[in-house]
Amino acid sequence: MRSFQHITPPLRLFSGPDSLDQIGRELDRLKSRRAVIFCGPWAQGPLLDAVRDAMGDRCAGIYDGVLAHSPVESVQDAAKLLQDLQADAVLALGGGSSIVTARAGSILAAEKGDVRTLCTTRDASGKLFSPKLMAAKLPQLIVPTTPTTAMVKAGAAVFDPSTGARLALFDPKVRAQAIFIHPDLIQSSPSGLIVSAGLNTLSMAIEGLVSRSGDPLADASLMHALRLSVQYLPNPALGEDPAVRAELMLAAVLCGQGSDFAGAGITTVLGHAVGARHHIDNGVVNAIVLPHAIRFNGMTAGAGLHKVATALGLAVWEGEALVEAVASAIEALFSKLGIAKRLREVGVLHDGLPEIAANAIDDWFLKGNPRPVRDASELRQILEQCW
Repeated sequence: MRSFQHITPPLRLFSGPDSLDQIGRELDRLKSRRAVIFCGPWAQGPLLDAVRDAMGDRCAGIYDGVLAHSPVESVQDAAKLLQDLQADAVLALGGGSSIVTARAGSILAAEKGDVRTLCTTRDASGKLFSPKLMAAKLPQLIVPTTPTTAMVKAGAAVFDPSTGARLALFDPKVRAQAIFIHPDLIQSSPSGLIVSAGLNTLSMAIEGLVSRSGDPLADASLMHALRLSVQYLPNPALGEDPAVRAELMLAAVLCGQGSDFAGAGITTVLGHAVGARHHIDNGVVNAIVLPHAIRFNGMTAGAGLHKVATALGLAVWEGEALVEAVASAIEALFSKLGIAKRLREVGVLHDGLPEIAANAIDDWFLKGNPRPVRDASELRQILEQCW
């Protein structure tokens, strides 16, 4: 019998046409009278009105400056607005960038410090260290428009355009307290964004199953997240049927929860490093990298790949045959979805690969990779194969 801990954070999830009706009740439960909506400029119109109407007189204002990949300056602006409005809760409307900006802005507003002193860093011994952020944080509510695993995470990584660095903030107190999945909201995003977010879920589920951490409860969530992803991502009704998108939303929730215990690996790390610098959705980068990461990890990931093969409905082989069977099945799915196969196809220049590898080596998620990665040169090797 092995020892492990599996502590499930509380979450209240409401799904369906009546889900927005619960927002006011949830704000009342939190004793919130000054909640602030976070969204991008795209959210103006009936969708924003529906959310604001559901909040009633509990809405203190709107931050509509959310940008892709949550750059530092926009997060700082958000934190200032939360302070100026004396916010007592936050509601993120949108995809991963809205959710992360709301979380990161809440952290900066509460800690009143510079993001560079609050983020995860590497100490002199090479060990990654996340400072404990002790200030109380605003309750987080989410009305998602894309199936992003960010919905249930405690991390908030912001992008520093001046250095190209990804600054990771971690605080369990900014986990979502409530999520509201509404058919009109999840139908509002272009199919391409839904597919990209779904690809991120799929790759993170696989990486969680093959990681060096995890437990049977996390495995159950990750395996079902993977099943749902491969079933509904290629579904022809993805464009017009909110029920299909809702299944991908639930896959993202399951994957986000499971990967909290299992972690991730090279694919997620390189997705982070490439996406923000080159303005590419993380899910697209994940799809390019994942088959190469599976082959790189190879025999060290055998036990996890058995779980992946089971979730994919593959016959379970041993050794290199198992590795190749999983990698090939994933490649076949991505081809069916019309995903790019090389980094150069999405605008990544070969000259930039060394810098990408150097930044990626400091990513916290690298700790979970089944094959230890000790040097940026190993990441550079994978990038070369992907390019």
